[in-house]
Amino acid sequence: MVALVSTVAYLGLEARAVEVQCQIAPGLPGFLLVGLPDKAVRESTQRVGAALTAMGLALPPKRITINLSPADLPKEGSHYDLPVALALLAAMGVVDAEQIADFVAVGELALDGRVIPSPGVLLAALHASETGKGLICPAAQGSEARWASGVPVIATPNLISLLNHLKGTQVLPVPALGVVEAPPRGADMRQVKGQETARRALEIAAAGSHNLLMIGPPGAGKSLLASCLPGILPELTPAEALEVSMVASVSGTLEGGRISRARPYRSPHHSASIAALTGGGMKVRPGEVSMAHLGVLFLDELPEFQRQALDSLRQPLETGEVTVARANAHLTYPARVQLIAAMNPCRCGHLGDAALACSRAPRCAADYQSKVSGPLLDRIDLHVEVDPVRAVDLALPPPKEGSTEVAARVARARQVQTARLEGVAARTNAELDGEMLDLHATPDDAGRRLLLQAAETMRLSARGYTRILRVARTIADLGGAETVGRIHIAEALSYRRRAPVR
Repeated sequence: MVALVSTVAYLGLEARAVEVQCQIAPGLPGFLLVGLPDKAVRESTQRVGAALTAMGLALPPKRITINLSPADLPKEGSHYDLPVALALLAAMGVVDAEQIADFVAVGELALDGRVIPSPGVLLAALHASETGKGLICPAAQGSEARWASGVPVIATPNLISLLNHLKGTQVLPVPALGVVEAPPRGADMRQVKGQETARRALEIAAAGSHNLLMIGPPGAGKSLLASCLPGILPELTPAEALEVSMVASVSGTLEGGRISRARPYRSPHHSASIAALTGGGMKVRPGEVSMAHLGVLFLDELPEFQRQALDSLRQPLETGEVTVARANAHLTYPARVQLIAAMNPCRCGHLGDAALACSRAPRCAADYQSKVSGPLLDRIDLHVEVDPVRAVDLALPPPKEGSTEVAARVARARQVQTARLEGVAARTNAELDGEMLDLHATPDDAGRRLLLQAAETMRLSARGYTRILRVARTIADLGGAETVGRIHIAEALSYRRRAPVR
C-alpha cells in the first residue's frame, strides 16, 4: 500500500504541487527519503521518527520509503515534516488516508510532536484555494492561512491534537482571520525646517512613486526627509497588501498572520552584499529590493555600498522584478520599489565650504561620486541638492504644513493616476511607458519645445527623456492640470542632473 499526502514546493512566489508518497514494505528496517531533498528535508526522517516516539508510536520494523514527487524538482525547507509524518501515519493505518486526501499539509515538527511555524504558509493556502483543497498548518500560522478566502484551515498545535481532530474525539478551533495593522507613520514633515526644494521633491516622489537622490553635507536633514516618506505615502490596497504579504510569508517575516496596509520601508546597511540586496543564499530568499516591493528602499550613504551591489539594482529598478539565477535554482521575485538614496558630495562631506572642506577638494568629490555608476544615476528621476541648515532656520517655528497636509495632496494625485490607469498593468506615473506615456504625458507645444532644447543641452539619454515626462506628469497631477505644460516640464528638468561629477 502507498499512502499519498499533498504538499507544496516554493519556487519564488509560486507554490508548486508536490505529492508525498509513503510505502512500507518487507525488508531490512530503514527509513529512506528520496526525491531531490536538501539537507533540511532529508533530516525530516529524524524529526518525524522522534515525534512519533513522543506520541507513543514506534516505527514498523520494515523498509519505509518516502518519495517526494515530482522527483526531478528540488525540495527545500522544513515544511515537509508534517506531510511526511501524515503519509507515514496513513501507511501505518493510524490515519484514514481519505480524510487527508483533500488537504495540503505544511509545517515543521519538533521532537516532542509540536507543529511549529515554517515560511510560506500564505503561498500554500493560496495554492490550496486554487486547487480546491483545504490546508493543514501550524496553529501559530492559522490566521495567516485564513487570508486565502474559501480555504478550510486545520491549524494544529501538535500531532496528537491533529489525530484526535481527524478521529472526531477533539475539535480544533477555526483560526481567526489575521489582524490588519494600522499603517505606522514616520517622522512628521513639520520637523523639517528649511529645505523647501527637498520637501517639494519628496512630495513629487511620493505622488508618482519616483526614485529620488538627495545630495548634501552631513546633518543637512537627508535621513530625516527620507523618514518622513512613510507618513505621506498612501496605504496599500487590499490586493497590494496581499502581494507584499506573500513576499513576507516566503521570507518567514509574516508573524501571527498580521497583514499591514503600510508600504514597506527597508533601509539596509551599506555593507549589504549583492545577495542581501537582490536575493540569493543557500535557499534563495528574497533580498531587500523584494522585501521593499510596493514600498521604499532607502539607501543611505549611497557611494559606501559595494559598486557591484549597487549595479545589481539596475535591472530591478527598470523591470520591477528580480531574477535570481543559481546552479540549482532560477527564481523571480517582485521588486517594484521606490528608491530613495542619500549621499554626501564628497568623502569629507563639506564640498563647497572652504572652511570645512578637505585639502583634496574638488578632486575628492570626483573620486567619491564616481563610485555610483552613470547607468544607476540615470534611473533616478529626481536629484536634489540639500543645503546645510542654518541655525537661524532651526530657531524658526515649525512649518505650517506637516505630513497630514502633504499626504492629502499625494492621495489626490494617486487617485487621479488610479482612475487614469484603470485596466492596465501600471499603477503610478513612474510605470508609464510606450503608448501609455505618449497618451497621458505628451506635453503641449511650448513644453515640447523646452524639453527638446533641454535634451540637447543636457545630453539626456532616452531613459532620462522618458523619466522627465513621467515626473512632469506627476507635477501636473499635483497641480490638478489635465495637460503637461511648459511649467511642469521646467520643474521636472530642474531636478535632473546633467551628469555625475567625474
